[in-house]
Amino acid sequence: MFYIMLGAVAVIGVAMCLFQMRNHPKGLFILFFAEMWERFSYYGMRALLVLYLTKHFLFTDGQAYGIYGAYTTLVYVTPVIGGVLADKYLGQRKAVLFGAILLVLGHLGMAIEGEPVKVASERSDSIMNMFYLSLALIIAGVGFLKANISAIVGELYEKTDERRDGAFTIFYVGINLGAFGGALIAGGLGETYGWKYGFGLAGIGMLLGLVAFVWGKPLLEGAGEPPNPSELAVKKFMGLSTEWLIYVLTFVGVGVLWFLIRDEGAVKWVLYSTFAVVYLYIILSSVLTLPPHPRNRIFAALILISVQVLFWALFEQAGSSLSLFTDRSVDRTIFGQEIKTSVFQSLNAMYIVLLGPLFAAFWVWLGKRNLDPSAPAKFGLGIIQLGLGFLVLVWGANAAGSEMTPVIFIFLIYLLHTTGELCLSPVGLS
Repeated sequence: MFYIMLGAVAVIGVAMCLFQMRNHPKGLFILFFAEMWERFSYYGMRALLVLYLTKHFLFTDGQAYGIYGAYTTLVYVTPVIGGVLADKYLGQRKAVLFGAILLVLGHLGMAIEGEPVKVASERSDSIMNMFYLSLALIIAGVGFLKANISAIVGELYEKTDERRDGAFTIFYVGINLGAFGGALIAGGLGETYGWKYGFGLAGIGMLLGLVAFVWGKPLLEGAGEPPNPSELAVKKFMGLSTEWLIYVLTFVGVGVLWFLIRDEGAVKWVLYSTFAVVYLYIILSSVLTLPPHPRNRIFAALILISVQVLFWALFEQAGSSLSLFTDRSVDRTIFGQEIKTSVFQSLNAMYIVLLGPLFAAFWVWLGKRNLDPSAPAKFGLGIIQLGLGFLVLVWGANAAGSEMTPVIFIFLIYLLHTTGELCLSPVGLS
């Protein structure tokens, strides 16, 4: 019954989006489904990752958190590089296509699981190397695809087109429908029948997204093409064109990621160094080149960005510590059936699909009455609700004592984290 209810949410969400897309360019349909399947594969794998590490490979909780943290960090960093390469050389369409190919390879590679480990010291080197290589391919693939497919959506419309905001809303719903289905179906399948089936289904989902994107190229009507096609074909090194040089160097980068993903300390060093250099550059350039008013706006933006980093660092506990807590300490029985741990990661996306339109309408309603909260206020509301979510879970666990925590508290923490996200995320994007 519970699975049927969740499935009904997905069907209704897809039907609503298809209905709303009837007055939009056909290219939006292609981008919607390509990104939906990409998020299906990403969140399906995310729902399983820490459980897979601790149960199949017998990593300690700390080791699993370290791998998950390194992976998540790099997934957030690489789209910056992919975006620059697309803007200057490849164009968004080629970048998305290349990223999708890398993602298919990475997700299917995750399906090579080997035998369950009985003693941690007996992990197969070849299987572990394949595992880290698969993660590296996924990281690189997300880097090329994630930001660039959103940019193509924008290119389908003129800046003044009144359908533009609606298109991004539909696209955002597609992202969350994919995330919802990935955790629900791929996650549940992997836990029930075997990890390889969950990861394999994530790979098949990404393959469907790739096929949709290739098939729908004519419908994009030239959006996302290279800024200078002739420059892209110029031979640069050892007979390789600029385009192929980027592809070859990407696989070199995959090797670097393969090394980094297994070393949490190295990832932290790269992250903190990059963070410090970028912040220092922005501060110095603002002080030296900008007048007071825009300079102060830049400083305010840096503060809000720092708050957002804190928010997402805590929010991402859903895939690590919250997942293991749900697995070990929560009574997951609903309607007489024990629900798989990974399925609960679909709740965030479900809440966004259900509550996102309500929040959007609420902000508009407040704006018409000059009551719309400022950006810092919305950031503050987001952080407060994030903290309340954790407090509610602690309260539930303490109230349960030696018993298992009631599952309602998992629904509540995801609800509060989602409402916090709906306060903070749109402001950060704008």
